[in-house]
Amino acid sequence: IAVARRGGIETIANEYSDRCTPACISLGSKARTIGNAAKSQIITNIKNTLHGFKKLHGRAFNDPFIKSEKEKLPYELQKLPNGSVGVKVRYLDEDRLFAIEQVTGMLLVKLKETSESALKKPVADCVISIPSFFTDAERRSVIAAVQVAGLNCLRLMNETTAVALAYGIYKQDLPAPEEKPRNVVFVDMGHSAYQISVCAFNKGKLKVLATTFDPFLGGRNFDDALVDYFCEEFRIKYKLNVKDNGRALLRLYQECEKLKKLMSANTSDLPVNIECFMNDVDVSSKMNRTQFDQLCASLLARVEPPLRAVMEQAKLQREDIYSVEIVGGATRIPAVKEQICNFFCKEISTTLNADEAVARGCALQCAILSPAFKVREFSITDVVPYSITLRWQSSFEEGTGECEVFSKTHASPFSKVITFHKKEPFELEAFYTHPHDVPYPDTRIGHFVIQNVGPQNDGDNSKVKVKVRVNIHGIFSVANASVVEKQNSDSEPNDIPMDTELSCRNQSKDELAKIQIDQDDGNQKNQIEQSQTDEETDHIGTEGKTASGDKIDANQSSKTKIKCIDLPIHVNLYRQVDQDLINCYIENEGKMIMQDILEKEKNDAKNAVEEYVYDLRDKLCGAYEKFITEDVRILMKL
Repeated sequence: IAVARRGGIETIANEYSDRCTPACISLGSKARTIGNAAKSQIITNIKNTLHGFKKLHGRAFNDPFIKSEKEKLPYELQKLPNGSVGVKVRYLDEDRLFAIEQVTGMLLVKLKETSESALKKPVADCVISIPSFFTDAERRSVIAAVQVAGLNCLRLMNETTAVALAYGIYKQDLPAPEEKPRNVVFVDMGHSAYQISVCAFNKGKLKVLATTFDPFLGGRNFDDALVDYFCEEFRIKYKLNVKDNGRALLRLYQECEKLKKLMSANTSDLPVNIECFMNDVDVSSKMNRTQFDQLCASLLARVEPPLRAVMEQAKLQREDIYSVEIVGGATRIPAVKEQICNFFCKEISTTLNADEAVARGCALQCAILSPAFKVREFSITDVVPYSITLRWQSSFEEGTGECEVFSKTHASPFSKVITFHKKEPFELEAFYTHPHDVPYPDTRIGHFVIQNVGPQNDGDNSKVKVKVRVNIHGIFSVANASVVEKQNSDSEPNDIPMDTELSCRNQSKDELAKIQIDQDDGNQKNQIEQSQTDEETDHIGTEGKTASGDKIDANQSSKTKIKCIDLPIHVNLYRQVDQDLINCYIENEGKMIMQDILEKEKNDAKNAVEEYVYDLRDKLCGAYEKFITEDVRILMKL
C-alpha cells in the first residue's frame, strides 16, 4: 500500500510492521483474519484460508484455466448461480459460498483499514493495479470488488504502466517534448505473471509504445518445479506420496519458496530439512543453483519470446533502448536476469524497488487524479492490449458488417465516433479480433442495442452517430448514441447553416477521432474517415459534405436545421456482475465487518479484565497488603 502525503509518496506498514501485506484471508468459527495473521494459519486452517484468487476474477466456472487451478488450490471452488466461480468455506460454524468479488473485497477492506490507521482519516479514493493482460470481464470484476469494499476506484492501472510512472515522474533529465524520446523497457515478473512494456519518456510525458506478457509464467512456476522434484525424490527415498496430503504439500511449497530465495544469493549446496513431514517422518535433501537452472530450463526458455515480441511491436532496435528496468520478486532469480541481459546485450537496472514500484506508481496516479493534491503536469498514455472489433447486422445479402475500432497498442483512453445509416433499431456486438492473442476462452465483450431508430421524415435512412470508447480503466463501452435529424424552418436568409457532421462533433469536443461508416443499400463498402475532431471543430464553414461526399451550397440549405437527439442503449455485457448482486455483497461485507468488530471488542474486554486481575493481585501483595486481613490472605494463597 502506498499513499500520497507530506509532499511525497510513502509505502505504509501494516500492524506487523510489514510493508508487504499477503493477499491471504482465513475464515474461522468466530471471525476472519486477513493478511499476515491469515498467512500464519495457512497450514492449520488449510480448507478455509484463501490465497491466489486474483486470477480467478471474471471467469466462468467451466473455464479451462479454472479447472487447472482447482487441482492446485487447497480450498474448494464451486459454481455460482450466475455461472461464475465461488469459494466454499466454513465461516461462523456454517458452510458459506463467497464470490471472488467478495473475497477481493475482504482484502481491500483490510488494506483500507491499514491506510486509515496510518493516515488517521477516512480513505475513499484509490487507484488499483491490475495485470496489463486483464480482459474487460476481469477488469469489471475487479471494479465490482472495489465497490464491495466501499472504495471509489479512480483508475484501474496496468502494473507496468504504474512502474513506468514511478520511474519517470521524478526524472529531471528527460528530453524536452520536441526532442527524441527516451525509450525504457520495464520487465515485471511476479508470483504468477510475466509482463513487459516499452515506454517513451519526454519531460512531463509518458507514452506506452507496446506491451507483451506471458500470463502463465511467474515465480510460482519455479516453485512448482522444485516441489515436483522433491515430491519425486521423497517418493523414492522415503516412500511418501506428498501430493496426497494437502498440509504436507503446503509445507513443502513454503520450504521451496525459501530455498528459491536462498539460491538467488548462494551458489553452494543448500539443505532442505523438514521435521515430522508426513507420518512422523523427517525428510532431508539438498539443491544448488546449477541444478535449479537445469530443472527450470523449459521455464527460462519462455523469458525471451515476449521480449522479442515487445521490441517488434514497438518497432525498435536494441540500440534504441536507453535502459532496462526490472521489478517483481521473480526477477531476482539470477538465471532470469541473465536471460534478459543476454537479449538486450546490456546491464539491467535495479533502481526501482522490486516490491513497491507498482504501489508507488498507483499512489502517484491517485494524487494526479485527485483535486486534493498539487502534482506536476505529467501526461500518461497507455495502450489497448487486444484489438477490438464491432459487428452489426446489415441489410445486405452478406448479412453482417464489421469494423476494427481499436487496433492492438492503440492509445488509451480514447474515444471514436461511428456513423451508421439505419431505418430501424440495430445491435452492435463487440469482441476481441484475434482469439489466439487473448488468454481468455471467450472473445465476447458485449452486445449493445441502439433503440428508437426510425427513418427520416422523407423516408431516407437516419444518420446515427455512435460513440465508442476505451475508458480510463481500459474497459470498452458504447458511451452514447444520437440520431441526426434535419428540420426545415423559416430562418433568415443570412443564417449560416451548420454542417451535419460538424454539428454532432461539436457536442463531443473531447472525442479525439471520428470514424464514419456509411451503409447504402446495394453497396457493402464501408467508407472510413479518421480525423482529429478538435481540428475539424475549428474549421466550421458554410460549405459542408453529405454522407456521400457531395458538396452542398450554403444558400441551398439555409432553411435546414440540424438536431441531434440522444438514443437509449440497451447494454448486455459478458460476465457483468449485476448491481443488485453487488449490493447484496456490500450488505454481507457490512455484516462481516460488524462481526469482526464484535469479536475484537469481546477479546479486548477479556484482555482488559485479565490485565485488571493481574494488576490488582500485584497491588494486594504490595501497596494494599497492610489493608488485607489474615483470612483474605489465606484465600489468596489457595
